[in-house]
Amino acid sequence: MIAILRRVFGMIRPCRHTLSPALRTEWMGHLCGLCYALRDDHGQAARLATNYDGLLISVLLDAQAPAGRRTAGPCPLRGMRRQSVATGEGARLAATVSLILASATLADHAADGDGPYARRSVAAAARRVAGGWSRRAAGTAADLELSSAVLLDAVARQPGLERSGSSLLTVTEPTETATAAAFAHTAVLAGWPDNAAPLAEVGRLFGRLAHLLDAVEDLRADAATGAWNPLAATGTDLTAARALADDAALGVRLALDEVRWSRRRLAHRLLVHELNRSIGHAFAHAAADPDEDGSTRRKRGRAPRHGPQRGLVPGCAAAVGLFCTCRMCCADTFPHPWTGEPVEGWCRNETCEGVCDCTDMSCDCCDCCGDCDCCSCDCNC
Repeated sequence: MIAILRRVFGMIRPCRHTLSPALRTEWMGHLCGLCYALRDDHGQAARLATNYDGLLISVLLDAQAPAGRRTAGPCPLRGMRRQSVATGEGARLAATVSLILASATLADHAADGDGPYARRSVAAAARRVAGGWSRRAAGTAADLELSSAVLLDAVARQPGLERSGSSLLTVTEPTETATAAAFAHTAVLAGWPDNAAPLAEVGRLFGRLAHLLDAVEDLRADAATGAWNPLAATGTDLTAARALADDAALGVRLALDEVRWSRRRLAHRLLVHELNRSIGHAFAHAAADPDEDGSTRRKRGRAPRHGPQRGLVPGCAAAVGLFCTCRMCCADTFPHPWTGEPVEGWCRNETCEGVCDCTDMSCDCCDCCGDCDCCSCDCNC
């Protein structure tokens, strides 16, 4: 199953150096819009389901039929600045899908007794929270004419496929199906039904990548703890996994070219350039040599799976505090919300080095500039 921290924070986490100020502001507007939609439709606790991949649904709808905006008040996540945030059906759809998947994942962890969920009291509380989220999200999904059953059925089939010894692509199919349905529904809400088929293909391949990259990042840790991992269970090595990931990324790009857009710049930036960047980072970390002490290099925003663990509620409270005070992104290190061990800040490690090298003005298309303001060349991205 996709790890809970990935569910919360997502696969596409653009560094502040890789988006221009305009695109960064637009991206933040969708992130905040998702957070506010979760609060407004489902209550304060539902904001824990805010994740960077979920906002892509809002971005896709906005790229087809531009959404409304409103000015939000100061927030610690934005350095106490005001922000123009996305509103309307895109933000609500993103919130609904995020909450449905978060509720299913929470229920799955409670059923499996993973980590802190091994305690009966914690598992019972998780089941209650998951049930409430699922019911409220199903109501909003009905308002948006989205069948929540498609998403919940996809997640429910996952454990059985993992136990069956199926092929890797069979294991990733439920995630692909759920994401395809969510992405395609943006075309329905935008009133452009011809976009549904290519966006479903984008969603299917994006779902495959989300599952693959999570398996790649967790491979060493799962081997050390004996946890189930899709790559190890299906005998898929990193070379084969990278080929599947690159094929999926190419498929995403080709399918995006078939979509009719009103404005596609942010969607293209996230689903082409940032997606390829995420693939490169995941496999670079997986292939990295162990450090001198025998440990592997710590992955971005992740902590080793050992040490004292907090329970569900204290861990979630710590995660919210770290997230809302920007420490997860801006600090050199921050304490992992569940284990307490130091984790490198997302924008303070090697993943951002070399992205905006102002000494190199050769501009090998977007690989050099990455939409950075310091580059004086036109990459025509």
